[in-house]
Amino acid sequence: MFTNLIMLTAALFMGFSKMAKSFEMILLGRLLYGIGIGFSFNIHPQYVGEISPKKLRGFTNATVAVFLTLGKVAGQIIGLGEILGTESLWPLLLAFSALTATIQLVTLPCFPDSPRYLLIQKGNEEAFLKAIKQLWGEGDHQAEIDDIKKEKAAMSCTKSLRVLEVLKAQSLRWQLYVTITVMSTLQLCGINAIYFYSFEVFRTAQFEETLIPYIALGVGICECFSSILCSSLIERFGRKPLLWGGYAAMVLVLAALTVTLSFQHRYFWMHYLSVIFIFLFVIFYGIGPSGATISVMVEIFNQTYRPSAFVIVGFINWMGLFLLGMIFPFIVEYLGPFCFLIFMGILAVSSVIIYLYLPETKGKSILEITMEFNKLNYGKKQVFLIENSSPKETVLCTKL
Repeated sequence: MFTNLIMLTAALFMGFSKMAKSFEMILLGRLLYGIGIGFSFNIHPQYVGEISPKKLRGFTNATVAVFLTLGKVAGQIIGLGEILGTESLWPLLLAFSALTATIQLVTLPCFPDSPRYLLIQKGNEEAFLKAIKQLWGEGDHQAEIDDIKKEKAAMSCTKSLRVLEVLKAQSLRWQLYVTITVMSTLQLCGINAIYFYSFEVFRTAQFEETLIPYIALGVGICECFSSILCSSLIERFGRKPLLWGGYAAMVLVLAALTVTLSFQHRYFWMHYLSVIFIFLFVIFYGIGPSGATISVMVEIFNQTYRPSAFVIVGFINWMGLFLLGMIFPFIVEYLGPFCFLIFMGILAVSSVIIYLYLPETKGKSILEITMEFNKLNYGKKQVFLIENSSPKETVLCTKL
């Protein structure tokens, strides 16, 4: 709710900037939008992941990507010249986020805190059971409640770790390796490069200049629908196959796109193949990494470590985007279409790492996922000792 107040303040600066004839208000609004997005990216996935029952966890986590892409598409639509993308209405365009911020601010008080937070952090079992009933409705949720209580018992002697403590903890080593891999790949997979190149490809294919914004909108809509498809498939196929399979498919598409871009000035029909490959790349990105990445991030950390872990996740995400924005123009200048070879290498390496080292998290409790990672963090001998010890001993083992 506090984050939405930040977004509303930013929208006010944006909306009245033209009236005040102040570009400084635009800069300040942009800064506040960035702060709000930083908060939202950390808070939203955690809340959505924590309020979901195990059987719907993948679906609800994947909706984070759905609404991210939906926001981009909405921005493209209202930014068209026929709507708010005009010389007189652009302040309203920049302030449009006030609408979603207001909706959230009004509706969020109707929702409870997450059940896991209420039980594990606050120790309020009455509020925990009330939140479960409000969120999941009537029915037999005893197995799910027992899992959360087991997690609380296992974490009863474990304090919440700060960011530096999470980075140093042996019990979280492979979780961090997976985090670094999937979050770096999310920004360095080439999706931003594809969006950059798409306008050049559309112009080279001799589409009319007035049609290009609508074709670009089609790319955004394609990503949105593929993210929705991912949310439907993730509980059927699991997170791991969607990640490494998506990476592998994106490698193949980038290889084909590099070839068509290299020969587009020699054969006119190569332009149209390039357009097809752009759409294919966006589809595979939406079905795989876009939705599955957030789900994995929520599921591989338990309740006490997750907030600090998401600080690391956010840092990697935004730093990757910042670095790419700074260096990508120079990469394009020197390598041209062969810049995609860099992204192909990143995707190939990430695909192998995920295939070999990421345990499947579908249908497993947080404790079960933690035990899977302990096999990597401690080795089989240590895990055998942990599995056959009491909850208190388990905590001591994981703090070594």
